[in-house]
Amino acid sequence: MAIRTLDDLDAAGTTVGVRVDINSPLANDRSLADDARLRAHVETLDELLDRGARVAVLAHQGRPGGDEFARLEPHADRLDELLSGPVSYCDATFTVGARDAVEALDDGEAVLLENTRFYSEEYMEFDPERASETFLVERLSSVLDAYVNDAFAAAHRSQPSLVGFPSVLDAYAGRVMEAELDVLGNVNDQPDPRVDIVGGAKVADSIDVVRHVLEHDLATEVLTTGVVANVFMLAASVDIGDASAAFVREEGYWDQVERAATLLDGHRDRIRLPLDVAVERDGERTEIAQDALPPREDESVLDIGHDTIEAYSEVVADAGTVVLNGPAGVFEDDTFAAGTRELFTAVAESDAYSVVGGGDSAAAIRRFGIEGFDHVSTGGGAALRMLTGEPLPAVDALDQ
Repeated sequence: MAIRTLDDLDAAGTTVGVRVDINSPLANDRSLADDARLRAHVETLDELLDRGARVAVLAHQGRPGGDEFARLEPHADRLDELLSGPVSYCDATFTVGARDAVEALDDGEAVLLENTRFYSEEYMEFDPERASETFLVERLSSVLDAYVNDAFAAAHRSQPSLVGFPSVLDAYAGRVMEAELDVLGNVNDQPDPRVDIVGGAKVADSIDVVRHVLEHDLATEVLTTGVVANVFMLAASVDIGDASAAFVREEGYWDQVERAATLLDGHRDRIRLPLDVAVERDGERTEIAQDALPPREDESVLDIGHDTIEAYSEVVADAGTVVLNGPAGVFEDDTFAAGTRELFTAVAESDAYSVVGGGDSAAAIRRFGIEGFDHVSTGGGAALRMLTGEPLPAVDALDQ
């Protein structure tokens, strides 16, 4: 792909629109509970400011109607603390007031414009040409000289702020986007044997990854954890209990059981299921071997057990490459954090080249303070999409 980067941009004296993904957890008072997403973009934004660009930052927070759908003023305050140049906040995105705020910038200054998703067009999917005709892109591009997309975590979307600007402005990949494409785009070239660990609750996407890596002989083994493992156990006729089966059904994952069964039929020797699981019994963690399931009627599978942790860790120790996507259980609860903490630690301490998908996996790494991975992606859904070989609309829009 012919994607230009910041190395190709003569930034001095130009006004650059930079799309970032700083969608962050919020505290009860609507302040930032975690600034990891903001810190990820410091390199890109600081480089532009240090090179004398005037930077208009575009971002979103939450989804319409959601608890974390909020203004970006706290994000602007934190960016002002993190970056080398001053960052102001504008409570509009493409209005006259927003354009005036952009035009008032001096070299080396930035303004964070309001949540792009406050405008209905941004929560719709468009092809790039149609996206370039939306109010957001049409109005805001009139005060910009160039566009930089650093929002890899949102690259699987085709919303106006992500795909529309490259049709009307010179467009470039920021440093986060560049690094993600380099690592995830070349993970298949890393040493064998490759082990994929799939967990968490993004069941459909995870099964897409399993199918892709097995059908293309990219992975020697796939280790299942989390809700993904529950779906595979159901597909293998393991009775995980009424409560866990009901959760799979209620969350709309039941149709994935058939897909998992098809994969087991064709690749059973390369797909590992948990040897034991953990449930809550009488307020405590209780581990149950797979052949002793089901648990009691009201007990849900909340983590993998220690026999599974040990077995999976042995596989990881012999791997040349490990691709890790999704936590092993309800890691936010200390009682059921062991699977995620110990398995992630085993990957980080191994000699394997290790790549971690973003989202909940990155949150777990921060929670446990685990270090040693070769790459931790900023994007959950986008990383999963790349690992299945599927196109990313925002990346395709940058391909010039």
